[in-house]
Amino acid sequence: MRRGVAIEDYLKPLENAPLQCYLTNVLQVADVVEWVLKQVGKSTIWQTSFSISEEFLRRLYFISKSGLVDRINLVLDFKATNKTLKLWSFLTQVIETTYLADNHSKVILIKAESGQTVSIITSQNLTRGNRMESAVVTTDPSVFSVFLADMEDLIQNHSVPLTELLNEKIEHASNPSIDSADDDATPGSC
Repeated sequence: MRRGVAIEDYLKPLENAPLQCYLTNVLQVADVVEWVLKQVGKSTIWQTSFSISEEFLRRLYFISKSGLVDRINLVLDFKATNKTLKLWSFLTQVIETTYLADNHSKVILIKAESGQTVSIITSQNLTRGNRMESAVVTTDPSVFSVFLADMEDLIQNHSVPLTELLNEKIEHASNPSIDSADDDATPGSC
């Protein structure tokens, strides 16, 4: 968020506005997540995005350290794998589980320990930018339920846990004989 700008200039407290939206280049999605968490308390978060940046992870790290986050689940796109792997060591300190899928959605679901739910549907990746971005923020439980069911299906049936890919890459790098053994095999040979 730009200096001198208050989030309240764009969003009303959740209890006063169960459905609201914005289109601006002033707010960052991390600002909105933190703003929601301060209102609902300690929560579990599910996020989908095409990609994630170090700056956004840093914000999530400090938000988590404040005690407002119980667990974070993340789905990113396969096409952003190289960028994601570069952030791996930091990512594992902040995000509980990360998955890769064919994903371009940008949805953040927040479920407080109290049971209160908030859905943020945004155009912004989990990055920082100065472009015009839009979002809809709602406390409607039916919206949350639909997105959570779809996200759980995406995770369970259409994604790969990033830890699996990374472990395969590490195993492959540490044991190059795996490829040479496969290369020497001829069809029908044992």
